[in-house]
Amino acid sequence: MRYLLSTILLLGLAAAASAEIQTREIEYSDGDQALVGFLAWDDAIEGKRPGVLVVHQWTGLTGYEERRARMLAELGYVAFAADIYGKGIRPTAESGEAGKWAGKFRGGDRANFRQRLNAGLDVLREQPQTDPSRLGAIGYCFGGTGVLELARSGADVDAVVSFHGGLDSPRPADGANIGARVLVCHGAVDPHVSDEDLAAFESELRDNGVDYVLVKYAGAVHAFTQPMAGNDPSRGAAYDAKADERSWEHMKLFLAEAFAQ
Repeated sequence: MRYLLSTILLLGLAAAASAEIQTREIEYSDGDQALVGFLAWDDAIEGKRPGVLVVHQWTGLTGYEERRARMLAELGYVAFAADIYGKGIRPTAESGEAGKWAGKFRGGDRANFRQRLNAGLDVLREQPQTDPSRLGAIGYCFGGTGVLELARSGADVDAVVSFHGGLDSPRPADGANIGARVLVCHGAVDPHVSDEDLAAFESELRDNGVDYVLVKYAGAVHAFTQPMAGNDPSRGAAYDAKADERSWEHMKLFLAEAFAQ
């Protein structure tokens, strides 16, 4: 516990002493597919520090994920927002294209999804600021599902945090591959996650001895961390400032604990 508190304190001091958050785009690839991610770090911190992968929601990598990467950098991490769809592919929800692209990766065979996630993790691991022995991942909606698939792939990460992600799994037996700690930040009245999927997810983790935390936020529906979701919960997806703030605080404590170990 003393070591954990010291780690939290050091991260806080690092944020307070921050000279400037540095950012840059990184072009990388998965096979023939060109990808463009976003890296953020605090140049006031010397040496290596834990790395956190950020996985986007269904419209692809946007300013929202870039802002989250900066927030993580302010906490003392090096953060890399991955690009799952590909360079220049930024579908919109209104056109229906976002659903089509998300479906390509969330389909019954998620091997491509896992491969693309691990490609982003490799980029994060290779950065000179990153301590490759301390890695984590967070994701939103589509990305919340993604970080769980990253863990199910057996990726060498200490912790994953899913914000209002889908919890279903076409291959529940892959829960045996999870070595990471898992935090699920879930809207208590999210209509996009059935009670059956929630129960099956918990069974998957319990049956495989996964160290997990499930937090339900009262009154919160899907996309509760995203201001662009609007403020009408009757639509099934809406921003909830209280749930957003609480879930971020829960994430901070969870990552600090995981990396301290």
